[in-house]
Amino acid sequence: MRILGIDVSRRKFDAALLSEDGKMKHKVFANTKTGFSKVLEWLDRQKANRVHACLESTGVYGEKLAYALADAGHKVSVVNPARIKGFGQSELSRTKTDKADASLIARFCLALNPEEWTPSPPHVRRLRERARRLEALGDMLQQERNRLESAGDKEVRRSIQGVIAWIEQEMGTIRSAIRGEIDRHPDLRGKRDLLESIPGIGEATIVTILAEFGSVEKFDSARQMAAFAGLVPRLYLSGSSVRGKTRLSKTGSSRIRKALYMPALVAKKHNPILADFCERLQRAGKSPMAIIGAAMRKLIHIIYGVLKSGKPFDPDYHRTGKIQFAG
Repeated sequence: MRILGIDVSRRKFDAALLSEDGKMKHKVFANTKTGFSKVLEWLDRQKANRVHACLESTGVYGEKLAYALADAGHKVSVVNPARIKGFGQSELSRTKTDKADASLIARFCLALNPEEWTPSPPHVRRLRERARRLEALGDMLQQERNRLESAGDKEVRRSIQGVIAWIEQEMGTIRSAIRGEIDRHPDLRGKRDLLESIPGIGEATIVTILAEFGSVEKFDSARQMAAFAGLVPRLYLSGSSVRGKTRLSKTGSSRIRKALYMPALVAKKHNPILADFCERLQRAGKSPMAIIGAAMRKLIHIIYGVLKSGKPFDPDYHRTGKIQFAG
C-alpha cells in the first residue's frame, strides 16, 4: 500500500505520495469538493489504487477530505498534531513549509503505521455539524448579550436586540433539527435515552456526546474514552527531585471537556457516586479544579459503562458500593 501524507489548510492541501523507490511526488489541491475529486484522479494516474493516507486532526479543515478518501476506499489515519510534531523533532527537522510538512506526515505514516480512522455514518455527521453550528450560535449570542450590557446608544441597542432575537430564533430551529435527527435514528434515540438516566447530564451535553464521541465501540475502555476527551491525568516526574503538579492532559476534544464542565458541577451534588467521590478528594486536600477535572473523568467512565452495557444508570448503588446499571 502506497503512503500519502497530507498537510491541510483552510483553502488548500499539500499531498506527498511516497513512491516505491522512496521518492516523494508532490501536488497541491484546493480544499474543496473539486479538489477532492482531483486528488482521487491524481492517485489513479499514479496507479495508487489504495493508499494509506495520513493527515492531522485539524478540525473542520481536513474532515471532509478524510471522508472523501475513506468513501473512495482508501485507508485513512487522522492523527493528533502533537504526534507529528514529536516525530519531526526526533528527525531534527528544521524546514517548516506546507510541502515539507506533507512529506513529514508521509514519513510518520510509513514509520509508525497509525491506526485506521473510522468515518462516522451520515446521520452522525449531520448531527455533529448541527451541534457545532448550535455551539457557534451560542457563542455569538453571548457576545451580543455582552455588547448589549455596555451599549448606551438607543440605535445600537435596538440593533443588538434585533441580532439577539435572530440568533435565538436560529438556535431554536437548529435544536428542533437536532431533536428530529435523533428521533429518526434508533441508535441515537437509544443512546439518548440511556444517557438521560445519568444524574447531571442534560440535553445539551447529550447532544455533544452523541455528536463528538460517535460510536462507543471504537473505545476498548473507559480510559480510552477519557483520553479522547483529554481528561486523563498527566504526571510530571523526573528523577527523585523533580515532582510537578499533576494536570489534565487536555490532548483531546475541547468540545467534550467544555460540555462536561457544568454537568460535573451539578453531578457533584446530585449524582450519589460523584458526590461521595468528590467528598473523598476534598478530604484528601485536592484543589477545587482538580476535583472538577476528576469529576468530569468519572462522568466519562459512567457514560462509557451505560453505553457499553446498554442499560440505564442505577443511582441505588449503595448496596454494593460499586457503579450499578439497571436491569
